[in-house]
This record gives sequence, structure tokens and C-alpha cells, in this order.
Amino acid sequence: MMVLQLQIIFPFSGSCFLLCFRFLCVMLLVQRFKAQSTTDPSEVVALNTILGRWGKAAAAGKWNISGDPCTGWAIDSKGFEDPDFNPAIKCVCSFVNNTVCHITQLRVYALDVVGKIPEELQNLTYLTFLKLDQNYLTGPLPAFIGNLTALQTLSIGINALSGPLPRELGNLKNLILLGIGTNKFNGSLPSELGNLTNLQQVYMDSCGASGEIPPTLANLKQLTILWASDNNFTGRIPDFIGSWTNLITLRMQGNSFQGPITSNFANLKQLTDLRIGDLLSSGSSLAFISNMTSLSTLVLRNNKISDAIPQDFAKYTSLQMLDLSFNNITGTLPDSLFNLTSLGYLFLGNNSLSGSLPTQKSSSLLNVDLSYNKLAGRFPSWVSQKNLHLNLVANNFVIDDSNSSILPSGLKCLQQDKPCYRGSPIYSSFGIKCGGNRSMEASDGVVYDVDNADLTTASYFVTEGNKWAVSTVGHFADASYFSYIISTSSQFQNTLDTELFQTARLSPSSLRYYGIGLEDGNYNVKLQFAEIIYPDSRTWKSVGRRVFDIYIQGNLQEKDFDIRKEAGGFSDRAVVREYVVPVTNNFLEIHFFWAGKGTCCVPTQGFYGASVSAISASPYDFTSTVSNEPPSGSSKKNHTGLAIGIAAAVASLGLIVIF
Repeated sequence: MMVLQLQIIFPFSGSCFLLCFRFLCVMLLVQRFKAQSTTDPSEVVALNTILGRWGKAAAAGKWNISGDPCTGWAIDSKGFEDPDFNPAIKCVCSFVNNTVCHITQLRVYALDVVGKIPEELQNLTYLTFLKLDQNYLTGPLPAFIGNLTALQTLSIGINALSGPLPRELGNLKNLILLGIGTNKFNGSLPSELGNLTNLQQVYMDSCGASGEIPPTLANLKQLTILWASDNNFTGRIPDFIGSWTNLITLRMQGNSFQGPITSNFANLKQLTDLRIGDLLSSGSSLAFISNMTSLSTLVLRNNKISDAIPQDFAKYTSLQMLDLSFNNITGTLPDSLFNLTSLGYLFLGNNSLSGSLPTQKSSSLLNVDLSYNKLAGRFPSWVSQKNLHLNLVANNFVIDDSNSSILPSGLKCLQQDKPCYRGSPIYSSFGIKCGGNRSMEASDGVVYDVDNADLTTASYFVTEGNKWAVSTVGHFADASYFSYIISTSSQFQNTLDTELFQTARLSPSSLRYYGIGLEDGNYNVKLQFAEIIYPDSRTWKSVGRRVFDIYIQGNLQEKDFDIRKEAGGFSDRAVVREYVVPVTNNFLEIHFFWAGKGTCCVPTQGFYGASVSAISASPYDFTSTVSNEPPSGSSKKNHTGLAIGIAAAVASLGLIVIF
């Protein structure tokens, strides 16, 4: 009778009506099912215990309505990544008995949870997705994690987990994504990871693992993304990586691998992002990149590569960033490289390139480092292009009255032959307040000059009196915005000069300071540091590590220098290092070098590299015979640096607000 009445009201054809009627009935049953369904009681207890131990609860009215977790946003179409849905779960409810729902996804993300991974987690056996990143979880990754065999995503990065990685991870054969980076694990990678043949993405940078890569990982043929930088992996870079032909991203910087880069990497033709750095032995060539024409980012920095740059770069039509710096590359600069219309960043510094600069350059190429090579000749017209960041320090260019005004002043003082005041010194000491916007006199009587020049990816600055200079190179990879100067209003322990440490200059690759025209002799070089970004509290932002090397006059003084570690594990505490070094040829060089180590993405993406707050140099065992005053006509004050540094100071203030 009801069917007949409905047909009268809605005069559809019989078959169409029956289809709509059945759909309506199904929807009514689904709504009734949702109203009657309940979450598996053992999972309710487990979830409530886990969140209770971590001091977290469901947002009021969003899910866990009336005590049943699988309600509200947990079973509707609400996006799982919604920031208001955190902590978050998703459930799948069974139609078999119309009563039971199971928790299949759990996300507790960036909530600064403190504590261990609770044992009750092993009772959520239906989990396919577990994301616990950016908290302060401590203790081991429990072996019972291997019991959650339905997992497809396991992401626990940026925590303080420690101990060895459990072999039981090899039981998670459905895993597609594994994220364990930025933790404090130790020991080798378990060979059982080779069982995870469905893995497509692995993020284990800065995880703490060491030793050789297990040969069983050759089984991971489905990998598309591997981040494995800043660990202590040893041995040869595995040849079997060349068989992972699905790779599109490969990052392996700052480890302890031996070279060379194996030739079968040429099989990785789908790569768009390749970053290999800091190999401990030489022998690598550039031949293997010949067929990688899809690359947008190519970083082969600090690998002792002995080769010439290929001449046929025109085929790399997608290349946006190329970094071949700190190698032994010889030959000349290819014209095709400088005419790539997609290329924006080019770093070729610290090689043995010779010849002259190309006569033409793409207008899109605005960041060029060619410092510390053997380039010579005169400058082409493009060096004066607006918004171009160009570093030509330590070459053999002809710089005279005809072209000295094309680039920022003082470049002549920073060429290979160091001509300024050579043999006729006028200075015997200097002080630099790195990143500071005003000069100051410290408690020991040293006057620290302003150093607020707006230096970026490839740039340098020389003071008006040619007393000291600074050169910086590097791009903060993956960062949408970054300042190369940071500042804070914090007060610092262990110093009488807290203002000296409230600013610092940063560099993601190479930062050099120079003393020019110094009287020859032994000098006391004083370097002062403070870590002003990472907090001391138990939060995910505190797990970042800044690690870099320090060279003076080309000699390694500090390997893997970590400011906060040297300060006893504290931030906002002054760290001072003093060295006695010889000055010859009236020139002093202090070099802060990032060797691929330290975290990359804490507290923000692309945050790493060297940092220094103040530098000074003074005679150690001799009495100066020079005036230590700039030549007549030069100002003692760095007016130029002050003017162009205003933008940098404003940017630094903005960065402080972000942090």
C-alpha cells in the first residue's frame, strides 16, 4: 500500500521508484546503525588510558560524544587533518553485527605530549594510521609496535625517543610510510626493515642510527622518497640504491659514508630531488647524473668530486637549484648552465674552476656563488643586474677603476692575492658584533663594530676602512622565508655582556669573517656563541641540534661544534672559545662551515647551519707598532652597513615573533 501511495505522489516509472526507495531504506538503516553502534570496549579503555596518560582529551562536542569515541567527527566526513580535530581518531564500523566500531586512525600531532608510548597502544589492533610527530615522547619505541600489523602509516618523528630500533618493525609488512626522524635512537638499522616491501616513503633523517646500511634493504623496490641525512651511517653508499628505480627524492647528507657515488645511480631516472653530501673519500664523478633530466634540485656538496661540469646542461629544463660546492671540480663554466631558464640558485664555490664568466646569463638566475675558484678576467654586464646575489670572493678577477663600482666595494681586498695593505699593515685588532645593529664596548674594553649588512644566499660585505669583511653562501633549503640574522631580548648566563649575545649571524652553508691589513704575528682569536632558538623546556622545539665546523686560517679547530652541548645542554648561556693563531700576509680568515649535520626542520623548516654572536682578534705575544686606525678619508663607523641592514633588522624582529 505504501508503495502505491508513493507512486501516486511521485509518478516515477516502477523501476526508478524501487531504486530510490531501496536507497532511502539503506540510508535510514545506516542512520539507525550509527545511532546503535558502539566502539569495541577494549579499544575505548585503551584510547582513554593513552590520552589520559598524556593529559589530552577529545575536543568538546567534536567526537567522543556521550562517552563513545566513534561518534561525531570520528565517523563523519570531517577532514582528519583539521587543526580543530587534534587529538583525532577515525573509526570503521562493521555491518556484520551492526554493533561494533574499531579505531583505525589515531593522530596526536604537535601537542607537546610528554611521556612514554603507553602499553595500551598495542590494544588498538585495527590501526592503519598512527601519527605522533612533534611531541616530547621519551623512552624506547616498544617492541609491541610490531603487533599492529594493519599499520600503513607509522610516523613518530621529532620526539626524544631513544634506544635501539626494535626488530619487530619488520612485522609491519603493510607499511607504506615510516617516519622516525629527529629522535635519539642508537645502534644500527634492523635488517628486518628489508621485510617492508610495500614501503614507499621513509623519513629517518637525524634519527640517531649508525653503522652500515643492512643489505636486506635492497628489497625496498617500491621506495619513492628516502630522507636519511644527519646520522652516523658508515661504509660505502650502498650500490643497491641504484635499483630503487621508483625514487623521486633521495637525501643523504651529513653521514659518515665513504665514496665514491656508484655509477649505477644512473638508473634513477625519475629523481626530481637528489642531495648527497659530505662523503669521506674521493673518486666520485658526475657521469651518473647524465640521464636524470627530471631533476629540479641537485645537491652534491662536499663530496670530493673530481670532474668537470658537463657541457650539456640545456637538457635539465626543470633544474631550479644546483649545488656542486666544496668539491675538486675543474674546467670552465658551461654557457648552457647559465642560460637555463628554470635555474634560480647556482652554488659552485670552493672548486678549481678557471676561465672567465659567461657573457650571458638567464634573468631568472639570481643567486650565484663562484667564490674560492681560479676564475679571472673582467666582469660581463650581467653582474650589475638588479636583485642579483653574487659572490666572487677569492678569485683572480681584474678589479680596477674601470669596474670597481659595478659590484659592492671591497671585492679587490678579497681576491686570491689579498692585495689590500699587504706588506703595509695598519691594523692590529678588531671586534665584530655579528648581526648587531649598533656598536658596543664590552666589559673587557673591546669595541665591537656593527655587522648588520643584509647578506643572503651569495654575498659579502667589506667595511669602509677595509678593516674586516664577511662573506656568506647558502640557501636555507625548503624554507619559504628565512633571515640570515636572528635576535632575541633574552638575558644570558655566564657573561657580563648579555647584549653581545642577543644577535647572531646564520649561514646554511659557509660563513667567513676576515681581518684585513693586520700586522703579522700571533693573535688571540675569540669567538662567542649562544643558542637563542631552541628552548630548554620539554617541547618538540627543544629537540633541534645545530652542528657545524670551525676553521681558522684553514685549520680545523672544532669538529661538529654544538653550541648548546658546549653550554651544558642549556640555551641562552654564553659559550666562548679562544685560539692562538698566526697571521701571515696581513690576513686572517675565520670559517664556519656546515657539514650536513644537525637537524634541518626544528623549529621551522630549513633551520640549520652555523651561528656566531661575536668575534674579536688582538695581539697575543707582541706589541703592535701600527695605529689600528682606518686611513684618512674613511669613517670609523659602518654607516653603509647600518643603512642596508635596516631591512635585516626588521626581518629578524618578524622571525622572533614567529618563534
